[in-house]
Amino acid sequence: MATLDPRSVSGLPAGERAQLTATGIRIARGGRTVLSGVDMTVSSRSRWGVVGENGRGKSTLLHILAGALEPDSGTVRRIGTLGVAEQEMASVDGRTVGNLIDVELTDARAALVALDAAAEGLATGDPRAAERYTEALVTAEVLGAWDADRRVDLALENLGAVTDRSRPLASLSVGQRYRVRLACLLGASHDFLLLDEPTNHLDAAGLDFLTDQLRGHPGGVVLVSHDRALLSDVATTMFDLDPSRDGGPRVYGGGFAGYQEGRRAERERWAQEYEQQRAEHARLTQDLSEAQNRLVSGWRPDKGTGKHQRATRAPGLVRAVHRRRDDLEAHAVTMPPPPLRFRMPELPARPGTVLLRAEEVAVEGRLDSPVTLALESGSRLVVTGPNGAGKSTLLAVLAGRIEPTGGSVRTARTARVRLLAQESPRAGSRRAHDVFADHVGRLVSEGVIGEDETVSPSSLGLLSSAELGKPLRELSMGQQRRLDLALTLASRPHVLLLDEPTNHLSIPLVDELTEGLGAVDAAVVLATHDRGLQRDVGSWERLGLGAAARGEPSGVSPRG
Repeated sequence: MATLDPRSVSGLPAGERAQLTATGIRIARGGRTVLSGVDMTVSSRSRWGVVGENGRGKSTLLHILAGALEPDSGTVRRIGTLGVAEQEMASVDGRTVGNLIDVELTDARAALVALDAAAEGLATGDPRAAERYTEALVTAEVLGAWDADRRVDLALENLGAVTDRSRPLASLSVGQRYRVRLACLLGASHDFLLLDEPTNHLDAAGLDFLTDQLRGHPGGVVLVSHDRALLSDVATTMFDLDPSRDGGPRVYGGGFAGYQEGRRAERERWAQEYEQQRAEHARLTQDLSEAQNRLVSGWRPDKGTGKHQRATRAPGLVRAVHRRRDDLEAHAVTMPPPPLRFRMPELPARPGTVLLRAEEVAVEGRLDSPVTLALESGSRLVVTGPNGAGKSTLLAVLAGRIEPTGGSVRTARTARVRLLAQESPRAGSRRAHDVFADHVGRLVSEGVIGEDETVSPSSLGLLSSAELGKPLRELSMGQQRRLDLALTLASRPHVLLLDEPTNHLSIPLVDELTEGLGAVDAAVVLATHDRGLQRDVGSWERLGLGAAARGEPSGVSPRG
C-alpha cells in the first residue's frame, strides 16, 4: 500500500468553512466494482465511521477522499487541510522521527518565521510591515503555531511512541512508525483527519488518549475501524459498505448504536422479503407444473372422449400454461440472499465437575507471575493485560500446547478443551470445505465426538458455499479467521479458549459471536484487547496479567 503525504491539501485550515464532499463515487478494480453510489459530506465537527468486511473498499474510499486516487466517476470537493494515516507506514531511508514531525508542522514553522520577519519590519518602519504582521499573526493563531511542538510531544508520550527525534524511521517497527505518524497528525491543526484502523498498535492508555483527541478535534473525522469501542465513543454518523438489499452503501445516524439498530432492522427486512420472494416463486413454479400436467393429461382424456372435446379444451390449457409462465418470470427472485448469520452450536455441560484446574502455572520468560484458576461448566473469564504480559502463553498452557515450567494443569477425563489461537495456520492449496470435512472426520474416528454431534459448516453460518469451495490461500484474513472458528467449534468443546477472537472479524459477526458466547453452557476464557468486547462481557470474572503496565485494568489477582 502506498504511503500518502499527510498534507494532501496544502494551505491554511479553513475552520468552520471546511468541507469534504464526495458525490456519485464509483471505482472498479480488476473488473470488480469496489465502490458505487458513494455520497457523503464531512463538515467541521462531524465524525464519520466507515465499516465493512475486508475488501469492501474502506481504504480505497479514504484514498479517494484524500485525492491520492481518482474515481472512475463522481467528484470530490475539498475545502481545508487533510491529515491521513494509513494502516501501515513504510520507512524511508535516512529520515528521522524529527524529519516526519518537521514535515507535518511545515506550515506552523513557516508562520512563525513570517511573524518574526514582519516584526522586524515593524521595527525598521516598513510601511507594509503592519499589514504583513497582522496576516502572519492570524495565520499563526489559526495554526496554533506556538504550541504545535508541545502538542506533538504530548501525543508521542501518550501514544507510547518514540520521543527521540533523532531516531531513524527505518530503525522502528511498523507499530512504532505508525504511532509516530499518528502523533504528528494529532498534534497538527488539520481540518480533517482520515484514519485507517488507528487503534492498531495501541495499548489501553494509547486508546484512551486517541479517543479523547478525536472527540475533541475541532475539525471533521473519517474513521475506518473495526474497533466497536472507538466507533461507539467517537462516531456520530456511520457509513456501511457491506452489501444491502439494493447493493448500495447505507448511512446511519445516531452514532454506532443507531447503526447497530438500523442494520439489524435492515437485515431482518431483507431476510423477510427474500423469503417472501422465494415462497412466491416456489408457489408459481408449482402452479406452472400443475398447469403443464393438466395440458399433457388434457390430450389423454378418458376413453370415449372425442377429438372435438380435446380440441375445445386445448386452447384454454395452453393459455393457462403461458399465463403461469409469465407470472413466474414476473416474480423472479431478484433480491440477493441476505448475509450469513452466525449460529453458535450447542456446547455441552458437565455440571458439578471441575473441567480444568491450573495450579501456580508459570512459563519462564513468558508468564512469570504464577496463575491459579479452576473452570467449571458455565465459567466465564476475561484475561487482560498489555502485549507481552503472557495472555497467549497462559491460554496455550491451559490448552496443553505449551508445558509450564512451573505448576501444573489438570483436565477432567474426556473433557474437550479447544483453543482458537490468535494467528491462523499457514494457508495452503486445499479447499476450505475439504479441510473442515477432514477435521470432523478425524474427530469422529478418534472418538472425540459422536456422529450425532457433528456440525456442518453451513449450519454455523460462518462461510458461504462459494467461500468453502475456495483454496485456503485465496481466503481473506477475515474468511480464514471464520474457518478457524468453525474448526474450533466443530469439536463441541467443554472448555472454549479464545485468543483475540475478534481479530479480522466484521462488526456484525463480533456482535453475533458475543451473543453466542453468553448463551453456551461450556466454560469460556477470553484473552482480548478489544474494548468493545470487554464492555460486552463486563460481568465476567477478570484476570489481569502485567497490570502495572500502561493503562491496563488490573482485574483480579493473577493468583486468583
